[in-house]
Amino acid sequence: MPEGYCVKCKAKKEIAEAVEELMKNGRKAIKGKCPTCGVVMFKILGGKLAPPVPIVEPSATDPAG
Repeated sequence: MPEGYCVKCKAKKEIAEAVEELMKNGRKAIKGKCPTCGVVMFKILGGKLAPPVPIVEPSATDPAG
């Protein structure tokens, strides 16, 4: 089970009823409940993979330059 931090208990605990979600920005996260107090726990996982951006160099024969 994934482990997260409960802000109410102020301790690290295993996340009960954990479900993996995809946030708006494309990153993955785990959402569940604290097994002791029942407060919602949320843990952000590793970052999203961005496709590599090609580098375009201006050529010497560019008519605009």
